[in-house]
Amino acid sequence: MLSLRRFIKDLVSYKKMIFLSLALFTVGIVLGAAGSEAIVRLVAPQLEGLREYSRELSQSSVPELSFFKFIFINNAVKSVAIILLGAFLGVLPAFFLLMNGMVLGLIVALAAEQGENLFDLIVLGLLPHGIIEIPAILIASAYGLQFGYLTLKGIGELGARDREERTVDWRGFFGAAGRGAFWIVIFLLVAAVIESTVTYHLVR
Repeated sequence: MLSLRRFIKDLVSYKKMIFLSLALFTVGIVLGAAGSEAIVRLVAPQLEGLREYSRELSQSSVPELSFFKFIFINNAVKSVAIILLGAFLGVLPAFFLLMNGMVLGLIVALAAEQGENLFDLIVLGLLPHGIIEIPAILIASAYGLQFGYLTLKGIGELGARDREERTVDWRGFFGAAGRGAFWIVIFLLVAAVIESTVTYHLVR
């Protein structure tokens, strides 16, 4: 049930939702990079919260371990939650993607505005762990969007007289979602190890 091969097959079957996740995330990045006053007001509290957490974790006795626990638990819980919350017609996964994209876009825009080295920020600060973490988050959101689509489709099929007329395969989806959640958490575990060790020391 949890085989990597079946997980990859699931991703192929949900490729439309993965592309939609990527599109929403990209739109968020563009909006964040634009840095309008409304976007800054929306995203700034999240950035300040992240800075505060970072300061506190840096002052712990073993900062690498503290960062690892915070990053992994935060990302894993959010990713699994966003799959389940997709049941609400996919609205929350879409919002999650836009917000995360805006945060990333605004971080890069502010760094450029302050004259920071964007090569170091992207290649040293984001790429080592982001190459695993971002796809994992996009995949989790794709499952959430698929859940929303199936919920909407299932509502539309409620009037079907015969069970055979209903096309939503809930058993198949929940099996795929459970498998997806397992592998997403594994990928996020690897990303958290990299971010709390390699990335942490590269950006110090």
